[in-house]
Amino acid sequence: MAGMDALPEKLRIVVTLGIFDGVHRGHQRVLRETVRVARSLWAQSVVLTFEPHPAAVLRGAAPPLLCDPAERLARLRAAGIDSVVVQPFDREFAAQSAEQFLHRLAGGRRLEALVMTSESSFGRDRDGTLAEVRRLSASLGYEVVEATQLSVGGEPVSSTRIRRLLDEGRLSAAARLLGRRYAVTGEIVHGDGRGRELGYPTANFGFTEEVCMPPDGIYAVRLSWGGDDPLAPLRRADGVASLGVRPTFGVGRRVLEAYLFDISEDLYGQRMRLEFVRRQRGEKRFSSVAGLIRQMDRDAERARAILGFAR
Repeated sequence: MAGMDALPEKLRIVVTLGIFDGVHRGHQRVLRETVRVARSLWAQSVVLTFEPHPAAVLRGAAPPLLCDPAERLARLRAAGIDSVVVQPFDREFAAQSAEQFLHRLAGGRRLEALVMTSESSFGRDRDGTLAEVRRLSASLGYEVVEATQLSVGGEPVSSTRIRRLLDEGRLSAAARLLGRRYAVTGEIVHGDGRGRELGYPTANFGFTEEVCMPPDGIYAVRLSWGGDDPLAPLRRADGVASLGVRPTFGVGRRVLEAYLFDISEDLYGQRMRLEFVRRQRGEKRFSSVAGLIRQMDRDAERARAILGFAR
């Protein structure tokens, strides 16, 4: 058995379900309500999430991720959730109606409550709306708890809204909705060594198009790595990062590379988290390598100043 079918029989559970990409402030409100209800009913709080993203299965492509999968699970657990269940998602699972899904979830267990927002829905053709789930609750014997949706600036907090802000380069606004600065995680891979030749050896991030990225440019960043807990890394450093195609050397593939201040060790193979603190400027083509190096000096100096004041 895997996913929801592995939940123990006779277990008393309060469940909320969704992708929870980013575990943003809106998600955090739902998670707090789930924990509160579970404790009031002497039950286990359960988050049921899905892998891969349902959109990848049903539409062939998923939206860019706001959170590394390991960090997402860690943040769900850090919210006080007792059990995080990752449900394998395929077309067979997607074909279940909301009623079939709820019978399967409640089978052999005591489903005490389901926590949803008014915008939530699940099941085949998304027929599991709040109204339908309430209708089905009479026969299945669970309580339906509506968590109020969080709004900031007159708009609901959502992963879609955060992606839009990041696309526009509005890091502070995105951070306000996330409840933290935006960050990406990737393995440090071998680059072409150009940064070292310029006097700025960089850690090159391996990332895919599945990750949401802000606009190309130069950023003051904070980096962390080491250990098994993504929320409690063993090592930290400040730095300056370049995101883009490096036009001074001819337009190539898009790369993310970071120069870490006061760190000279070999970082290849490390899985590193890069937090975007502030965008300093856009990407620019320089007429000479000497001009590029002078600008890199200024970028590094400015990043140190920014990070010296950033909390």
